[in-house]
Amino acid sequence: MTRIYTLLIAVLFSLPVVAGPMDEPHLDFVPRTVREAARIGVVTAPASSFTTAQPFEANPAGAATVHLKSNEDPFSQASGNMPFDDILNFKLGNGLFEKLWVSSPSSTKASDGLGPLYNARSCNRCHVKDGRGHPPETADDSAVSLFLRVSIPARSHPLTDKIEGYHPTAPEPSYGTQMQDFALAGHTSEYRLEVSYQETEITLSGSGTASLRKPTYKAADLGYGPLHPNAMLSPRIAPQMIGLGLLEAIPAADILANADPHDEDGNGISGRANIVWSVEFKTPMLGRFGLKAGAPTVKEQSAAAFSGDIGISTPLVPNPWGECTERQIDCRAAPHGDKDVRGQEVDSVGLDLVTFYSRNLGVPARREANNPDVLRGKEVFYKTGCIACHTPSFVTHRLKDQPEQSFQLIWPYSDLLLHDMGPDLADNRPEARADGQEWRTPPLWGIGSTKQVSGHTYFLHDGRARSLLEAVLWHGGEAQSQRDAVVTMLPDQRAALIRFLESL
Repeated sequence: MTRIYTLLIAVLFSLPVVAGPMDEPHLDFVPRTVREAARIGVVTAPASSFTTAQPFEANPAGAATVHLKSNEDPFSQASGNMPFDDILNFKLGNGLFEKLWVSSPSSTKASDGLGPLYNARSCNRCHVKDGRGHPPETADDSAVSLFLRVSIPARSHPLTDKIEGYHPTAPEPSYGTQMQDFALAGHTSEYRLEVSYQETEITLSGSGTASLRKPTYKAADLGYGPLHPNAMLSPRIAPQMIGLGLLEAIPAADILANADPHDEDGNGISGRANIVWSVEFKTPMLGRFGLKAGAPTVKEQSAAAFSGDIGISTPLVPNPWGECTERQIDCRAAPHGDKDVRGQEVDSVGLDLVTFYSRNLGVPARREANNPDVLRGKEVFYKTGCIACHTPSFVTHRLKDQPEQSFQLIWPYSDLLLHDMGPDLADNRPEARADGQEWRTPPLWGIGSTKQVSGHTYFLHDGRARSLLEAVLWHGGEAQSQRDAVVTMLPDQRAALIRFLESL
């Protein structure tokens, strides 16, 4: 009703439509008029016919869409509409993204500051080719792109008075909020990740079967004493990097318009917004990034990753020792790369370049959007109710200073909201307003290129699903009826659904 009332007032008084109830200080945008909002509503309306692709559907990132290369590099291209003058900044950001950091002190002053505890020596080590990470495939395989977040319940938190529904948690006293499995010489790593699986067979209609592997995680070889008895562990795999700037440019009002926390429409879907604290802007903001939508902007997500994953300080997360806790005295006392000419180990210029690079990794063009089998799968996707969470399209803000993301019709297939995915996918660890069973709807664009880019087809927040079908079959909670429909539908319908997902 609030959205409708705002539109009516704007019509009556010929005012522009305000972006929404949430502040968007990270964006310099031109507010939409009522006429423009109405046009956008028509363009982004769900498909009602499946005989042909919708206009511009083959370009999921609008004018920013890039060519679908045949090698492993389709995710590593700059936005297709990037002005020539910005290409150098993109390449510089790419250089920092791929930089291998070294320990301090070092003669390479621009590259020292690693750790002392870390998960990887570069951003690219987790997001290889800007794609998805994977769980360890054997006992000898490194868990470099999969780690454990950790926290403990708390009685109170400063943000509970600022953000309604905020779950109070605290860092684990010895291990902080993220566990690092590598350490510099002379230091002890925090743990070694062990993963084991139990297979469960699922019977599908048409005499087919599928097998789901249920993971069990163990933080073995703890380097700093036992975990707190109430420690909550959550496995997190490195997600693909494409289209982040476009997701950041979706009006908050358009995302919030899809929220239905009390399921007032009775469709069983209760999307909720995660509201998080912005370190940069010192205000609550809509969470958009991370597996539980725990970060409001690409810049803050990048700064958090520099600190937690690599142990590198930035202006937003200035601790030169990264995630070392107060109990890790030697770690905090070790040499670091702070306080030289850079200020932090990654200064504001470097952080802006990495942010620009991450914001502008292009989304490849669709495969065979007009193929009859793909269109049939699209119809199955729609009629099964998958679009209740995987919202097909949005139009981004008109931006004054980001031409690549400005006013683009995009097709991410995500509402960027939190949904209860049931106990089987639960990590039982809250994050901001997200509870232990809620996850952000992941964007589906580019999902069909996972094998090509990353060399595997592991999906979901911890890579447990070995195929798109397995990923669907893990759905529960709000998506239980959709999952059950996939199990019982005709085999050719199920095959068409997967064909559609592979085309994205």
